[in-house]
Amino acid sequence: MISEDSKGSLGTTLWKALSLEGNFYENAPNTPKTHRIALTIVMLAALSHMLGSTIILLINRATPPILVLALLIDGISVVGGYYFWTLSIWKIGQWLKEIDPTYGDLLIPIGFAYAPQALNFLTVIPLLGRSIELVLAVWSLLAVIVAVRQGLDISTNRAALICLVGWPLVQVAIGLVQVFEQRLVTGI
Repeated sequence: MISEDSKGSLGTTLWKALSLEGNFYENAPNTPKTHRIALTIVMLAALSHMLGSTIILLINRATPPILVLALLIDGISVVGGYYFWTLSIWKIGQWLKEIDPTYGDLLIPIGFAYAPQALNFLTVIPLLGRSIELVLAVWSLLAVIVAVRQGLDISTNRAALICLVGWPLVQVAIGLVQVFEQRLVTGI
């Protein structure tokens, strides 16, 4: 059960989300406070991604207008990916199970599952950036699987199947955004 302390503390919530505690995801109440915390985690993920991109874009000598445009696209892609992935999970969950939570109910645990993405700024580490990005993506996938398993009260295999439908699309979209940013900087 989530204590009052953990509901109010962003740090505790991040830690529990990172540790993939099933009960944490299952017992996350749908309140305005937990919804704000989940959205804050998604925004931290977007900011972390933007910070990593800023450093890379500055190293590549992006002009200020290109930098602003690329960062705006970066942030929107992370937040948009969150809503798209949650929507795809919710729709497939509706199809597989008659009684299910609402889309809004899934936004909270899936928002919590974005906690590994708050470490995305680490992708600027030379020679390790792509590996770190992959580890964080898989970690988030595992967290979302746990959140969906608990939220929809289904088996881990079914939760994995549901989550794996939207995950590749989100990863491809992020890759396309990175390619677009590179082309903006190089002028190709």
